[in-house]
Amino acid sequence: MGMKTTKYFDHVRRRPDRAMITDAWISEVVDKPIETVVQADGRFKKWAFIKDAERYLRVILLEDGETIHNAFFDRGYTERGK
Repeated sequence: MGMKTTKYFDHVRRRPDRAMITDAWISEVVDKPIETVVQADGRFKKWAFIKDAERYLRVILLEDGETIHNAFFDRGYTERGK
C-alpha cells in the first residue's frame, strides 16, 4: 500500500490496543473522513466510523496531509448533528 508513516506511528502501532487497526481502515479514514479538523500546529485530524470494528477511528496526519502520525479508536468521538 505504501503509506508514509512517522517513526512514532511505527512504534505505537505495535501496542496491543492498536495492533488490530489495519492499513485499509486507516486509508478509509484518510480518503473518506466524516470529519476533518486542522490543528493549530497544521496537522490534520480525521475520523470515520469503521463498521467492522463498530468504532470511530481517528487518524492524525502531518502537515503534508499524507504522512500518518497516529491512528487510534476514539472512544469520546460523536458525529456532529447526532
